[in-house]
Amino acid sequence: MKVFVGYATTEGQSRKVARWASDRLVDSGHSVELLVLEDGDDLDLSRFDRAILIASIHASHYQSSLAEFVTRHDAWLEQHPALFLSLSLAAAGHDAEDWRTLDKIAADFSAATGWTPGVIEHVAGAYKPSQYDILRRFIMRRIIAAKDPETDPNLDHEYTDWDGLADRLDQWMVS
Repeated sequence: MKVFVGYATTEGQSRKVARWASDRLVDSGHSVELLVLEDGDDLDLSRFDRAILIASIHASHYQSSLAEFVTRHDAWLEQHPALFLSLSLAAAGHDAEDWRTLDKIAADFSAATGWTPGVIEHVAGAYKPSQYDILRRFIMRRIIAAKDPETDPNLDHEYTDWDGLADRLDQWMVS
């Protein structure tokens, strides 16, 4: 099976997830093309059987390159299996309000672009103070202190559950 894996990233966790997913699919015998969505203007999706799109939430929005890509390729995406991996720190927790907010952000994105992914998986992202500007570092330190007080707010910390993500990806590939 030929799978397109496209991603939009801000601090690099979506790229890491995209590379990991691509490697896992190749190791399972699939053919994969990996591309940052910013470079997908002239991409011909007709060469693919499925697509995985990956992006992260920042300030309640996804990267604009994701919206531009799905708007440009909406007809193909509606007719083929598509998995959307939505990365966020909120997905690392168990707070019901955070999960309702994640669902609302995804629903708002679908309403704005007209694309409803076949499957949406909320995936825990990473806290990367080493890559934040001073304002974002201040805001994110406060969030981390409230959500995960055991974490050193000066150090990068990855929350992605790789084993759980492997299970979800494998299940989606056989569905």
